[in-house]
Amino acid sequence: MRCSQRLQKVMKNNPGVIAIPEKIYTVEKLNHFIKNLFETEPALRLVTVQGEVGNVTYHSSGHIYFALKDEKSQIPAVMFAGDRGGLSFKLERGAQIVVTGSVNVFERDGRYQLYSKRIKKAGTGLLYEQYEALKRELFELGMFSEEYKQPIPKYIKTLGVVTAPAGAAIRDIIQITRRRNPYVQIILYPAIVQGADCPASVIRGIRALEEYGVDVMIVGRGGGSMEDLWGFNDRNLAQAVFDCSVPIISAVGHEIDTTIIDYVSDLRAPTPSAAAELAVKDISEIDGALTGYLAFLNEAMQDKLTDYRDYIEHMHTRLKYLSPANKLREQKSICISLEERLRNAFENVMNKKRHRLELYIESMKGLSPLQKLSSGFSYAEDEKGNNVRSIKALKSGDILNIRMSDGTVVSRVDGIKGIPGAV
Repeated sequence: MRCSQRLQKVMKNNPGVIAIPEKIYTVEKLNHFIKNLFETEPALRLVTVQGEVGNVTYHSSGHIYFALKDEKSQIPAVMFAGDRGGLSFKLERGAQIVVTGSVNVFERDGRYQLYSKRIKKAGTGLLYEQYEALKRELFELGMFSEEYKQPIPKYIKTLGVVTAPAGAAIRDIIQITRRRNPYVQIILYPAIVQGADCPASVIRGIRALEEYGVDVMIVGRGGGSMEDLWGFNDRNLAQAVFDCSVPIISAVGHEIDTTIIDYVSDLRAPTPSAAAELAVKDISEIDGALTGYLAFLNEAMQDKLTDYRDYIEHMHTRLKYLSPANKLREQKSICISLEERLRNAFENVMNKKRHRLELYIESMKGLSPLQKLSSGFSYAEDEKGNNVRSIKALKSGDILNIRMSDGTVVSRVDGIKGIPGAV
């Protein structure tokens, strides 16, 4: 302490004398000390710097080393590979950019540099922030939700277009539409598509075509810078697109350009030409589809006719079978069959009876008086027709009828002779 006081006294009395501090630092410690000074300074922890890109090196590790300069000074800068998500374009020498990051010391080389976290093109930075803010707001309101998207009609008669009347966009839309389907009517609302008057003009066009009653609507223009397309990032225009009852296809700029109405519209097309292709069905496809439908209908009709013919034929057969005339014929046939069976059965019975009668006849022949008579015997009856079997029943003078095989003899009994030994 005393030495330090003496040193201060000597320096006060001798201004030209350089005092040598008692503590000696190594280079490493000095750089570390300076690094701590940078890190403890709040203003350097998060800083935004605008300038021109100097030398740029894309390292194989993924880091980007570049210089940020203006007319009087420059500062070395680096963007590490892990922060490359904060860069949406390729850094090129001479480009004006806005860098957000921190300033610190690289101890090894003993130099300070700007550690970049986010890089934007100068001039569009504020617009981009406004764009992102509106995008977040509308997203939170649900205006980007798929559930609110209207389907694009497959076949249309009228196509509404809101764009500049003399731009390349309307020429491309007309050319594509005429080529794909010349029967589609194009209704153009000539709108202002750039500048401060753009949003209001496009809103009027949307409402006019909605009132006209077009089937689908294309809203857009050709490509341009962010400033050129800024009118399509308007809050009121986004609301008009969202509220429109007619399906809207947004076609603003080129494929890489994205505006707020691209998110709100029912369908986004990368270019106006692509929008026309999405809105207008190719008539050749329609013709092909109709031809296919016609063939399908003809085939289906033929199948139906064949089925009905078969059904009618089947019902006709059934009707024939169930008709009264057929029933009568069937019953008549049954009766004939039964009659034939009855006749055959009767014949069988008669044949059996006839055969049995013949047997009885043959049996009776041996017992028949007539048979006996034909054998030389005769048969005697009295006047009353009683068989006279014994002389005891006769007396002289009785009349007898003697039957022979060939006739009857009428005789009178004159006498009676008995047989000796007969009982």
